[in-house]
Amino acid sequence: MRETTILALAIAAGLLTTFGCASSSEATISGTVTYRQRISLPDDAIVTVQLQDVSRADIAATVLGEQIIKTDGQQVPIPYQVTYDELEIDDRFSYSMSAKIVDGTGKLLFISDTHTPVITRDNPTKDVEIVVVPVAP
Repeated sequence: MRETTILALAIAAGLLTTFGCASSSEATISGTVTYRQRISLPDDAIVTVQLQDVSRADIAATVLGEQIIKTDGQQVPIPYQVTYDELEIDDRFSYSMSAKIVDGTGKLLFISDTHTPVITRDNPTKDVEIVVVPVAP
């Protein structure tokens, strides 16, 4: 009985070590979402920030990480922190941040329309500003 308990504990410790290693591959990109217009967001605005693999032409970007932020009346700049798995990053590829802001009903208010490079090719992972533009009514 004692040998079985010791064996079970050893297996459990091995599993914890394995899962612990997997979580150590997590990394983050942080910064702010902002816009240039001098208008306020509605109190129920929601900001979605995504890390995308934009390496391949003519296909939709692959989302590698996302954060959804309920603003609850907070105004720009809105801070974000997107977590991603470093093991999914290939130094040969290109990665970009994107953001959109919708109101409480889901109506699109602002969206990023420029490439905001991150991670590879000496691009940053901290203090990354994503500028969004208003969507025409």
